[in-house]
Amino acid sequence: MRTDKIGDLTNKIGDFTDKIGDFTGEIGDLTDMIGDHQMIDFTFEVHEPNTRTQHKQVLDYKRANLEQMKEEFGSNNYEVLVSNKNAEECYVILTEKIATATELHIPTKRMRPTNNPPWFSQEIKRLINARQQSY
Repeated sequence: MRTDKIGDLTNKIGDFTDKIGDFTGEIGDLTDMIGDHQMIDFTFEVHEPNTRTQHKQVLDYKRANLEQMKEEFGSNNYEVLVSNKNAEECYVILTEKIATATELHIPTKRMRPTNNPPWFSQEIKRLINARQQSY
């Protein structure tokens, strides 16, 4: 399948260069009037995927097992873990411990994206709802 896409792209590039050749051949006689440069005009259409429709995973702190996290952090002997290490190595060890505990004891949930722009705050939503209820 990938080779088909590469082949299609190669064909499109070949067609594009053929068109450029035709275009430059047509205006080749006009170079005395416009100088030593030839103009090429083209448009690229780029379609970006809609990222708003994708769900994202977020941590669900309401269902977190904080007691087990406390026990896990309390059971580690941090003096042994960080002995003879510089500050950066200690930081890496600590962040790895936190990340591991988070993965084990805090579940995730899927969040639907909102269709609201970033400036559309809770206060604005409340005012709009109040206005609509008044009618």
